[in-house]
Amino acid sequence: MSFSIRNVEIGGSRPFYILGPCSLEKEEFAHGMARDIKEICTRLGVQFIFKASYDKANRTSVTSFRGPGMQEGCRILADISKELDVPVVTDVHTEEQAEYAAQYVDLLQVPAFLSRQSDLLEACAKTGRPVNVKKGQFLAPWDCKNICEKMRAFGCEHFMLCERGTSFGYNNLVVDMRGLKWMSEFGCPIVFDATHSVQRPGGLGGATGGDRELAPVLANAAMAVGIDGVFMEVHRDPEHALSDGPNQIHLSDLERVLRHLEIVRSAWEQMQD
Repeated sequence: MSFSIRNVEIGGSRPFYILGPCSLEKEEFAHGMARDIKEICTRLGVQFIFKASYDKANRTSVTSFRGPGMQEGCRILADISKELDVPVVTDVHTEEQAEYAAQYVDLLQVPAFLSRQSDLLEACAKTGRPVNVKKGQFLAPWDCKNICEKMRAFGCEHFMLCERGTSFGYNNLVVDMRGLKWMSEFGCPIVFDATHSVQRPGGLGGATGGDRELAPVLANAAMAVGIDGVFMEVHRDPEHALSDGPNQIHLSDLERVLRHLEIVRSAWEQMQD
């Protein structure tokens, strides 16, 4: 199954990338990040969707930064989309948020913790927007068949599944690359979330830790399986990011990482001949 989100082909012959900071943080920062990422992607000739969250609703600590909120965040994302002519995606956490955000963004994203919430999946489906459903950290790959059946029952054919690691003991995640193959058998595009897969949830006590240096390693491994897209959170200064700094990759490293991924993808395509 393939479809398009504006100028980005999903599930076709070319890979796509979902890129952007974890949180919108400030408006000027978000616009600057989107411009810099687009410049890199244009130079490399790769297609991308800009991602940022208006509300980080599942932060470890009650004192953690959450974001500018739904209305302000959706306005910022819509302005970025219009200014740069790029599709945008953000997370939604409730049925009401899905209905509202769909008026401003091109792709809705269901967070992993909510991937079994039937009412939220149905609300996203009813907007008519494509949907990226992140596989819960607590789900087996074959459990995603039920997610796919729900989305189709709710009238949504334009959706994708996103692998983002599986809980492995306390404060740790692992990725079973076999799952990418198993998930692909359910007939929808498959995305790999490289940066959330290297999180250490709650690993810093009052915040989530992570192993940023491993994100490109896992992304290359996933691309070698032949997935459709790669999700990576990117920040100009991850050490001072307001959310998920330890696992976001440096903007200065993005071009090198994307070049490597394109090489791996090309090798995989040659192996299919």
